[in-house]
Order: sequence, then C-alpha cells, then structure tokens
Amino acid sequence: MTEPTNNTRRHSAQVVDGPGKAASRAMLRAVGFNDDDFTKPQVGVASTWSMVTPCNSHIGELAEFARDGADAAGGKGVIFNTITISDGIANGTEGMKYSLVSREVIADSIETVAGCEGFDGLVAIGGCDKNMPGCVMGLARLNRPSVFVYGGTIMPGKGHTDIVSVFEAMGAHSRGDIDLIELKNIEETAIPGPGSCGGMYTANTMASAIEALGMSLPGSSAQNAISQEKRDDCKAAGEAVLALLASDIKPSDIMTREAFENAVTVVIALGGSTNAVLHLIGMARTIGVELTLADFTEIGKRVPVLADLRPSGHYMMSELVAIGGIQPLMKILLDARLLHGDCLTVTGKTLAENLADVEPYPIDQQIIAPLGNPLKAESHLRILFGNLAPEGAVAKITGKEGTRFSGSARVFGSEEEAQARINDGTVVAGDVVVIRYEGPKGGPGMREMLTPTSAIMGRGLGNDVALITDGRFSGGSHGFVVGHVSPEAFDGGPLALVQDGDAITIDAEADTIEVDISDEEMMRRRAAWEQPEPRYRKGVLAKYAKLVSSASTGAVTD
Repeated sequence: MTEPTNNTRRHSAQVVDGPGKAASRAMLRAVGFNDDDFTKPQVGVASTWSMVTPCNSHIGELAEFARDGADAAGGKGVIFNTITISDGIANGTEGMKYSLVSREVIADSIETVAGCEGFDGLVAIGGCDKNMPGCVMGLARLNRPSVFVYGGTIMPGKGHTDIVSVFEAMGAHSRGDIDLIELKNIEETAIPGPGSCGGMYTANTMASAIEALGMSLPGSSAQNAISQEKRDDCKAAGEAVLALLASDIKPSDIMTREAFENAVTVVIALGGSTNAVLHLIGMARTIGVELTLADFTEIGKRVPVLADLRPSGHYMMSELVAIGGIQPLMKILLDARLLHGDCLTVTGKTLAENLADVEPYPIDQQIIAPLGNPLKAESHLRILFGNLAPEGAVAKITGKEGTRFSGSARVFGSEEEAQARINDGTVVAGDVVVIRYEGPKGGPGMREMLTPTSAIMGRGLGNDVALITDGRFSGGSHGFVVGHVSPEAFDGGPLALVQDGDAITIDAEADTIEVDISDEEMMRRRAAWEQPEPRYRKGVLAKYAKLVSSASTGAVTD
C-alpha cells in the first residue's frame, strides 16, 4: 500500500483538510467517505459509460474496477461521468456535427470536475473514438498523475462483419445488389455486443496511439471489451495512479515530443485512421508540444505499413489481440530503432523497459508483415499540399487504390447533397466528388464522410471515384479519399472556388492536390465569392464554430 503524503494530496487537501472544510467533508460523507478516506489521495475515475453506443455500454462496470484498484493501493476512488456520442449512429445525419465537438466537451468536463473537486490523480476510460483524445486532452490540461484506459474492442459479427459491413451493405442495396432481407440480416448480426468498432478504425487507432504515447498501461489498447484482461487492466490503472502520485509523474513528463513521434510511428505501422492526424496534433497542442502535418510526412518516410487490418486489410482487432496485440509490433519497431525507447510511461518505466520481455508474434501469423517485406514501404497517411490545400490535407492511401487520381469535379455543398447524387447514379466513374462547407467552422464540426464513401464502395465505384472534403473521414472509410482540406471552404479556402467540371489531380507520390485552373481564374472566382451565413447562431455548435482552429492545427478550441 502506498503511504499518502502531503505531496500526493496537494489538491484534495485544499478541499477536505481542517475545520474550515467541515461542510465539504459533510457532503462527501453522504456519498460514502469515512474519516480514513479524508486522509487518502483522491483519484477521480472519469467514466464515459453510456447506453447510446456499444463502444461505451460496458464502461460503467470497468470504472468500478478502476476505483477498486485505486482504493486497494491506498487512495480513494471517486467515479464521475462525462459524455459520449455515437458516430456509427449519427453518421450521415445533422447530428454528426456534434461528433468532433464532443471531444472538446469531454476535455472541458473532465477538467471542470477534477479542477472543482480537487482530485489528486485520475483514471479516464474511453471507448468510442472522440472520447479517447477528449479524455487525454482533459488529463493534459490538468497535468495531474493520470492513466488512460481503453474500453476494448468488439468481437466480429456473423460472417466476419462489423459496422462498416453494414454501411457498405446499404450502398450495395441502393445499387440493387442485395435485397432488404440480406440487408436486415447484416444489420442484425454485425454488432454482437459491447466494444469499439472492430477494425483499425479510429477507436483502435487512437487506443494504440495513446498506449504508444505512454499514457496507457502496456497491452491496454489490444484487449477485448468483455474480458478478464480488460477488468484487470482497469484495476491496475487505478493502482498505477497511486504509484504515479508517489513519484510525482505527470502527463507533461510522459507526453513529450519523442513520445508523440512514437505514437505517430505506431499509427503508421498499424495502417491507422486519418483522424489520428487531427487528434494527435490536438493532444500535442494541449500539452504544449509542437507537432505539425509535416511531422507525419517526415516520420512516414521511414516507417512502413505492417498491419493487414480493416478497413483496407483483412483482419480485425480481436484477431490481433489473439496473437499478442501491439506490444510485439512495438518491440519490432524499437529493435529497428524506429521508436524512442527512453520515453517515460505510466508504469514509471521507459518504453524500452516495458518491452524488454515481450514475446514475438507466433511464427505462422498473417496479420503483421515482416519489417523487411512490408505491406507498404512508406506511410499510408499522406499529407498533401497544392493550390487546393495551401495549408494541407490528409489522405489515407494504402496503394490498393493506386497512387494517383485525375478526374472531373462534381461539387456539393453538403454531405446530404453528395449522398443523394451518389445513390441516384449522378456520380459516375471518373468523378472527383467535392464535399465542401463541412469543415470545423463551416459544418460546423467536420462530419465524417463514412456514409458517402461506403455508398461509393457499395455501388462498385471504389476504384473509379475520388472524394475530397474539408470534413473528415471515419477510420472505416477507404478508397481514394482526401479530407481535412485547409483552409476550409467557409474561410474562403480554394475548395470554395471549385466548379463542376474542373480537372482535379491527387498525387500520393508527389503529395500534391491540384485543380487545373490558372491563378488569374482563381482570383476572379475569389472576388465573386461570398461567405455563406453560419448554419448555427446559438448553442454548442455556434460556440464551437467561433472558437475552433483550422484542421491543420488540430481543430482545437483551447
């Protein structure tokens, strides 16, 4: 048991110590505190439990294990809730505009509760993809000894299906390839229970990135949601916070520039989501570390893609869990000097120390390619610049789509407009679908374009149509897609000036995105352009639109 000291109670002591805090103690007695508890470090357990999504529906129980771990180590665990939303449910609707906004609300709420209540340390447990970076950003703002826990991955559905299978089945139905009975069968069986979406989509990508960053215990990112391993992980996280308090190890000691480079490296090796670019830059800005789009390009030149995971590959996260998770992969990268082994982690040890005794993958496994024979020699995350994206754009190009696409612009002012024209056959082979006014301010909220990209795939156009947007993509999106185009259209970025029929070329080898019009024509169109009225004037979306930064700097509001 860790002996509490004044140093480990520097925040809670201000709330509960002395005769002048009798009222505070009286309130806490009513929620279960006793005399001994007032002498212990308080560990806030931020739970993202909610029945709005299977990603988080089991986290209430996990929070109790984390609290018990803190209690067993000599602290006093206090569970509190923050929000979550469901991308999978909201995708393709106006409600999806709240998705990225929720990341900021989660960070705000964790900071608010912990700052008010005087918690000395924290455990934060996340499941769906936005609440993970939101949790870490909240922990970073507070900069108190903290551990992040991933809620774990879902199991595959019938026939090796998952949520993306449902979206793509919707596209196949709209084309007439499957009937309503087949669609309903996939709908009923693809999501068998709790856990985050099963491929290397944004949730599993961010869980892996946070573990590589050093803010989760080893193995936390690669565990099934419903498993004894995940319960043990939560209990160990609660215990670990007391050890961090005793050593006074804070997020700022862990979330260094080198640690972020490790996170980027692991994301690339896993073939992770484009959202990792947005979230890692946002997390780095919150802790005061400089991380830019250019860093993803530089790291990507030396790091290959090794994981054959969905959406572009074949396997699911649960299958990677079965062969050892990401720890053996990190050992491979460390031995190749692609990771910084001296980075401190929440174990109190360095990354290299954590990986010292990790066993290699089974010899006959097919999920992680050898370093000498990678799936792709350089990063799949391509940072593109050009006259369509002077501040940058982000593409996920695995090579299966090709590395270059030229086509004719077909322009839409919203996701709904584009979706309707994909479904009715207006979008045809050779088109570059342009979806604008979906950026951080213009949307507002950078909706994910999973519904239109899945419809394109479902209609058999995945190799023949590209899609570019100032919005985002789900980690489940694949195909020739480019998002985060900056400056966004609402701010008068060049995307606002594109017209139907303009020739657009995307080159993932030269890392360029260009529209074939002259500077003079661009200036003429700019002079005639007028900024549209804001879509929201009150409420959280209006506040977000006023505060949010460019996607190129993480779309943060802090």
